[in-house]
Amino acid sequence: MKALYFDCTSGISGNMTLGALVEILGDHTYLLNELKKLNVDGYHIHISKSVKNGITGTYVDVHLENADHHHHDHEGHSHEHKHEHEEHHHDHAHHHDHDHSHHHVHRNLFDVNKIIDDSEITPSAKALAKRIFLRVAKAESKVHNETLENVHFHEVGAIDSIVDIIGTAVLIDKISPDIIYSSIVNDGYGFIECAHGTIPVPVPATSEIFAASNVIARQIDIDTELVTPTGAAIIAELASSYGTMPAMNVEKIGWGSGTKDLKIPNVLKVAYGEVEKEAEDIIVIETNIDDCSGEILAYTLEQLFKNKALDAFFTPIYMKKNRPAYRLTVVCKEEDLTAMQTIIFKQTTTIGMRYRREQRATLERKIKEVDTPYGTVKVKEVKHQGNTYTYPEYEDLKQIADDKGIAIKELYTLFK
Repeated sequence: MKALYFDCTSGISGNMTLGALVEILGDHTYLLNELKKLNVDGYHIHISKSVKNGITGTYVDVHLENADHHHHDHEGHSHEHKHEHEEHHHDHAHHHDHDHSHHHVHRNLFDVNKIIDDSEITPSAKALAKRIFLRVAKAESKVHNETLENVHFHEVGAIDSIVDIIGTAVLIDKISPDIIYSSIVNDGYGFIECAHGTIPVPVPATSEIFAASNVIARQIDIDTELVTPTGAAIIAELASSYGTMPAMNVEKIGWGSGTKDLKIPNVLKVAYGEVEKEAEDIIVIETNIDDCSGEILAYTLEQLFKNKALDAFFTPIYMKKNRPAYRLTVVCKEEDLTAMQTIIFKQTTTIGMRYRREQRATLERKIKEVDTPYGTVKVKEVKHQGNTYTYPEYEDLKQIADDKGIAIKELYTLFK
């Protein structure tokens, strides 16, 4: 399966992420064309090569076309440090003479979600962008002690933030990895200047994003901010684990340049390649029940499925003295074992159960909607060794069979 590995040894920011992912995709025009679908103006994007300690990466710069807004980037930090050490100087001849007043509108989460919803980007890119923004918004609301609706963050509402987060969502959606891993995320120490004055590193919003996620982070001996709140929210949302790179056949590397010149290279390295699908560890629970009514057993099964059982079923058995009985088998993830045991003890008459660890292999699956002559049907799309299989959802076919009076076996032939 295809994987991305984010090496955040020099931290992570929105524009570093865009730079690295653009290199992996190998086509920056895709990003620019998708961003045009946002109907947000007042900015233009410069994509250039930038050298950091001898390493060449892609530097993505969001230029705001309104000079007096230019001093705050989306993290609320002084924008000047962005350009202190950059070798390239772009002409600013792109100024459009339209009304710039909307840059001063401090957008809130609702406004940002509306921009996403009203755009023409793909549904999965929309959903991913919203999840990343929500992480930033929750952190800002905690830091500023305001409700989610009331956070008028210059941080989150600013154009650079919108471009960084939605751009990242669009590129991830296009690259479409099956899994994303990250290194342990390094941040610096010390203090930085921002709109609110001098604040400590990691900055409060970044700290809160990490606290509300599974991110594993640490501080290293670099006296400045390495992780922006946008970068923190991106890696918190994307990565499923944090550590050294797993066994991986790397096919491509993307280097995203940051804005600073440090004693370490200020680059984000993202690797793209193939990892073996790991066998998944699961728990199988079994218990034999001979003194419980069918109604109670049926209700128990419902409760197990409602509470994250991966599978649950009864098998008819004969117990001692030839009593007809049922064996209840439940398959679940390790973290749900206690919850499953609690339901079984509470709902049934059993006084003991056994469980064991097993491994299962599953095929990658996606739920899609397919148009048929009789209406839309949800299907499971499954891939195995380059072949794709499509299995319709029974409930949808049943509904059509009922409504249209067609035999359900006829409907199955549509998916052969």
